[in-house]
Amino acid sequence: MALIFVTRKIPDIGIKWMRDGGHEVVVSEKDRVLTPKELKAELSSRPYEGVVSLLTDTIDEKVLKAAPSVKIVSNYAVGYNNIDVEAMEDAGVVVTNTPGVLTDTVAEYATALILAVAKRIPEADKFTRAGKYKAWAPELLLGSDLAGKKLGIVGAGRIGQGVARRLSIGFGMDVIYYDIAKNEKLEKKMDCEYCGELEVLLKQADVVSLHVPLLPSTKHLINAERLAMMKSSAYLINTSRGPVIDESALVAALKDGTIRGAGLDVFEDEPKLARGLKSLNNVVITPHIASASEETRDKMSQLVAFNMNEFFLGREVPNMVFKK
Repeated sequence: MALIFVTRKIPDIGIKWMRDGGHEVVVSEKDRVLTPKELKAELSSRPYEGVVSLLTDTIDEKVLKAAPSVKIVSNYAVGYNNIDVEAMEDAGVVVTNTPGVLTDTVAEYATALILAVAKRIPEADKFTRAGKYKAWAPELLLGSDLAGKKLGIVGAGRIGQGVARRLSIGFGMDVIYYDIAKNEKLEKKMDCEYCGELEVLLKQADVVSLHVPLLPSTKHLINAERLAMMKSSAYLINTSRGPVIDESALVAALKDGTIRGAGLDVFEDEPKLARGLKSLNNVVITPHIASASEETRDKMSQLVAFNMNEFFLGREVPNMVFKK
């Protein structure tokens, strides 16, 4: 029915679904991020009608010019800051994403990062492997308790709510949250307090967990000024998008004790790290794998394929980023 290009190999189940739907699916033979030049060359080589993109692909007006036959971009991610949505909308190209299916996985991972940095687990593992553990000691690698402390959720969407629920019910943390508007449904579900200003949350929270999309308004949402508002005993966790934090300012804050620690799964200029970040012991850094479970990556692949198949069947696609 349609000719579809997949910019990088995704779990086979989604590819199979699209092929079972009667489509010709071409998967990039390069198991890496395509350069902009390579992407445009691939898309201009044949009259592709559909593109499965990854968050590492920039899909903009230049790409559209190279692929004027494209009708839909199905993004293998919840976030879509890699896509120029305005340009797509102007060109009549549908954009879809994969919300919902990775909520629990990312919420679990954010919780794991909080535990890892607060309990100093990576430090302890490295210490033990290096043969430094000689005997139990009263003040060896002291971490922080979570029970009774305040968890600050920045962005109370699906994932933010999932983290709040796990830390509140499972670990006895008190939850405060900041979002563009008060979430009364959330407050009915669980005991939490709305902060109308981000600064109020930052001054109160013992753990700050970021769950906002990357927008012009959220780039460097956490900067040097706001880091200075946090408690010196606080931890900052980011599983959203790297540029939400001014990474150089964070390195400085971690070095001078402005905050106690951080857990990062995303970075401002991936895969590069800000100078000095990897040498710090009070930060846990992982390679953008918060949604990386076998179950979730399969579900994302299925949802990408479902979006594509529904579109070419002429049906309403439930996961459109904007309505035509």
